[in-house]
Amino acid sequence: MNKTSEETPVREHRLTLPEAVDSLVADGLIPKGVGEDFKKERRYFRGDIHPLVVIADQKWKTLAEPHKALTLEFLTEWLARRAGLDYLHIDPLKINFSIVTEVMSNAYATRFKILPIEVNTREVTIATAEPWVREWEAELKPILRKDIRRVVANPHDIDRYLVEFYNLARSVKKAEQQGEIRSGASNFEQLVELGKTNRQFDANDQHIVSIVDWLWQYAFEQRASDIHIEPRRELGIVRFRIDGVLHQVYQIPMSVLNAMTSRIKILGRMDVVEKRRPQDGRIKTRTADGQEIELRLSTLPTAFGEKLVMRIFDPEVLVRDFAELGFTEDDKARWSQMTEQPNGIILVTGPTGSGKTTTLYSTLKQLATPEVNVCTIEDPIEMIEASFNQVQVQQNIDMTFAAGVRALMRQDPDIVMVGEIRDIETADMAVQAALTGHLVLSTLHTNDAPTAVTRLLDLGTPAYLLNATLLGVMAQRLVRTLCPHCKQAAPMTPEQEEIWQAMVAPWKAVRPPQIYRPVGCLECRMTGYMGRVGLYEIMLMSPELRKLVTPTTDLARVRELAYREGMKPLRISGAMKVAAGLTTLEEVLQAAPPAASE
Repeated sequence: MNKTSEETPVREHRLTLPEAVDSLVADGLIPKGVGEDFKKERRYFRGDIHPLVVIADQKWKTLAEPHKALTLEFLTEWLARRAGLDYLHIDPLKINFSIVTEVMSNAYATRFKILPIEVNTREVTIATAEPWVREWEAELKPILRKDIRRVVANPHDIDRYLVEFYNLARSVKKAEQQGEIRSGASNFEQLVELGKTNRQFDANDQHIVSIVDWLWQYAFEQRASDIHIEPRRELGIVRFRIDGVLHQVYQIPMSVLNAMTSRIKILGRMDVVEKRRPQDGRIKTRTADGQEIELRLSTLPTAFGEKLVMRIFDPEVLVRDFAELGFTEDDKARWSQMTEQPNGIILVTGPTGSGKTTTLYSTLKQLATPEVNVCTIEDPIEMIEASFNQVQVQQNIDMTFAAGVRALMRQDPDIVMVGEIRDIETADMAVQAALTGHLVLSTLHTNDAPTAVTRLLDLGTPAYLLNATLLGVMAQRLVRTLCPHCKQAAPMTPEQEEIWQAMVAPWKAVRPPQIYRPVGCLECRMTGYMGRVGLYEIMLMSPELRKLVTPTTDLARVRELAYREGMKPLRISGAMKVAAGLTTLEEVLQAAPPAASE
């Protein structure tokens, strides 16, 4: 490729469409005839649109195999190489907008279509889509007294973030000026600053509204499942949980963070004044493309103020089929065998965040036909669903799980979902509901499926009642799935080979023909992973297993018989996902507990 290095003097100019097309032809990316014909089309020559944007709209593909699409990102990388500069994909979650927007004014950045990306003690990184326009560099260097590192970025991203970063920084600054600089009123550990005003923010201030809307927009775009707003002594921290992993994304002045929390509490119909006790709320909103999203809110008083966590629920989760959730055909058959029974208890076990709620909602959604009355008692209600009758636990008026189940029994239900079995009273009510002809689904916190039996016995449920009602137990975990756009085949290392053999040998599973490793690309935000999938361990209560359930049940014998009857341990379920190229061995080892026979 014909490269122009930074050392080679190049005439100061903006990139033109004919120049870009001629360069693509010269580099062998498009045929000469296509380039010549395109240059004759005068309608494309609009001065206000970047040439790369115009070319990307043509949907051309490279001449050479594998005929890659000339997308805007591809063209931007190509331009960076041609100009001898680094290419940068702008990730808004990694940019401290408060600092970078201090480098230059909005008007100056807009004039040259440049965007500050990073500032450190030595240099300032500035993104541009015009690598041969450098007059601004000579003007800025003596003012900033730092080296300037130019990088080439997508012109669409520069246009978008020029507006968003400066607007957001302006909102934060104005909000800070209008409110108190520091308020320790709700903190246990206060730093008293003399001479400061004690005026509170207006949570409905337009600047605060803009910041909150912007925060949600980015959380939805980045596929976050939770937003954490955490107060610290000097600054508030905002973190997103993406595919099960927390990422710190912003630092916000404490005064602004307090106003954001108040704004969100107002929208969630929570008590804004009460900051000493935990509260729950919910908000329904829409994404930019019109999709409905539900947010479940939870506040907690901490040493530095009120911490707020927003869990994001996508209603699309309710209509996912079992294959999308990660069920194999065998898993689906075993799960259906339980859920198609007219009465009995079905338990789903696993730690918090293992996907139990999603599994139960997806199952109930399929079972909730017009002929069936589905009732749930939850703490709190995770997602509102029109085809269920959902009841919220309210401890302050003695509306507990057990009281809720007792009330639901008088509502002529067919299927009852109990959010969680936590005590003997709830367990007894679930058993009674099953004995009186209802199908009961619930969750329990245990490491694997067989342990659920001993947990119920430990709570005080009689063994004979457990034998009469328990249909089966499913334990589950979530693992991150490899990004389909960038995963690469890789041979097993000796260490992986050893782990694999120890994990699968007792189940006579074969070595996978090919395993894959995470790489990282723009689609997965350079993590190598995109989305999550479930691992499942399903134990059906057979007549032989019921014989082992006694007041002195031997858990090892229950587990051994369950394995013989076809229950796959969580790690074997994970090994199958590794063999299918969906995830990595490391993900499975981290998420799933060792099988008893390992």
